[in-house]
Amino acid sequence: MSSLTHFDEHGQAHMVDVAAKASTHRIAIARGNIEMLPTTLAIIESGTAKKGDVLGVARIAGIQAAKKTSDLIPLCHPLALTRVALEFSSHHATASQSSHVTCTATVETVGPTGVEMEALTALQVALLTIYDMCKAVDRSMTITDIKLMEKHGGKSGSFVAR
Repeated sequence: MSSLTHFDEHGQAHMVDVAAKASTHRIAIARGNIEMLPTTLAIIESGTAKKGDVLGVARIAGIQAAKKTSDLIPLCHPLALTRVALEFSSHHATASQSSHVTCTATVETVGPTGVEMEALTALQVALLTIYDMCKAVDRSMTITDIKLMEKHGGKSGSFVAR
């Protein structure tokens, strides 16, 4: 594994200089879950949450978050994103798993640095939005399994989680 790139030769934090890096098509996909009571999932699916369309609002929140990543994470570069997409799938409780919503965030750009942080930020803000919109009926919701699933483009090539 290479050394940490956000520190200079004196150990001081800095923004990595990407000026000499080639602009390439870059994509990152992140996935995570929010576990909840079965009744909470039913409210989300039926569209009867008092605050409105939970997944629609969460999608917009995730898109906004991806665009604001460099404002939230100090050493991230501001990027011109070419695509931000969030997909949600509902999963009803079984003997082996709780009721939950899975969110997948896909972020793309053409540029000199990757979009992993933007995908992870979009994902987590979308899941936090679900929590915020449903907390009146279920404060026990738990955000789990946040993970970078794939990353493509750039000098380091592709990464696919196992």
